[in-house]
Parts: sequence; C-alpha cells; structure tokens
Amino acid sequence: MARLSGMSVSAFHRAFQAATPISPIRFRTEIRLQEARLMPATRPGEVTAVGRRVGYDNSSRFNREYRRLFGAPRAVTRPASARPDRAPAAT
Repeated sequence: MARLSGMSVSAFHRAFQAATPISPIRFRTEIRLQEARLMPATRPGEVTAVGRRVGYDNSSRFNREYRRLFGAPRAVTRPASARPDRAPAAT
C-alpha cells in the first residue's frame, strides 16, 4: 500500500494511523475477517476454505485471529442463514 501511495513504509504507517485508530496490517486483517464472517460455511471443513478465500493459508492462524476479533470460533459465528438448524424464511 505504501508503494502504491508513493510513500515510504514508515511515512505511510504514520499517515494511516493518524487517520485511523489502527495499523494498516490490523486494518487489512479486520477487513479479511469481516469478509469471512459474511461467508456461509455449513460444514466444519468449509471453515478452512473460508479462511483460504480471504487470504489465510494457515487455518490455525485464521481461527486464532477470527476468535480474537469476534470472541468465538468461526463455526459458532457463521451467518444464521447458513445454519442447518434454521429453516428458510417463508415468503
């Protein structure tokens, strides 16, 4: 991101933190995890696939970061519409 903005890494980091309360790396991590939170996963193996789709090659790291941000593992916080115990809304 720094290179794209034409700034040094340290100057970009300072400017980013002046505009936001978090570092650029933390910002990117939170965006990835917010995206993962919106992706449906109905089977346990799909949690790893969700992590890969948002840029995590290591499922343990994905799970650890997800739990740190949302306070629960990905399997527990998946969207209600993706839960097998929930019937689709009647129309």
